[in-house]
Formats: sequence, structure tokens, C-alpha cells
Amino acid sequence: MPGPLLHFGALVTCSHAGVATPTAPNARVTVSGQPTVTQPTAYGITGCSMSASGSACVTGTWTTASPRVTSNGQPLVIASGMSTCVSNATPMLVTSSQVRVVVT
Repeated sequence: MPGPLLHFGALVTCSHAGVATPTAPNARVTVSGQPTVTQPTAYGITGCSMSASGSACVTGTWTTASPRVTSNGQPLVIASGMSTCVSNATPMLVTSSQVRVVVT
């Protein structure tokens, strides 16, 4: 599953346009001058449009990541990885990220 490595400045949203931000960026490896993100890192989500119905996205996690590129023993997140949001199990979407480092 090839894809660009995600970094702290990548634009990630929930499926309902809420902004997702990593809670613990990985400063050990940087791309485009910004920290990367490891798979166990949760994303905090704000501004989910589903909040009116009561099942708003609050956090998100990546369920798949780079199979070969790791940092501190943890896989790094790639834009093509699979993710899920808590409380409604919809995916997070990467709308922009760096393109210089691509895992193949």
C-alpha cells in the first residue's frame, strides 16, 4: 500500500469535514520540517458536522500504516492507510500532505 508519509501539518478531516489533528506528533522523524505521526497516535477531531445528531466524530485512529517504515518501533502513518473515527466508525480523509517522502 504505497502512499506519502503523513506529517503534523497534513490536512486530515473526518468524513463530515471536522478537522483532525494528531495528539502526539513524532519529532524523531520529520518530513518537510514537520514531525511525522506513528500509528498508535490518536487524532482529536473538532468541528464535525454530525454533532447535531449526537454521533459526532471525537477521535480517530489509523488501523493500517506503513508496513516497512517505523520510528521508535512504531509504524509511520501513510496517506493511503485505513482509519476509523469514534463514535460512528467513518474514515478520516487526507486532503493534503507532503509528497516528497512516499513509501512504496
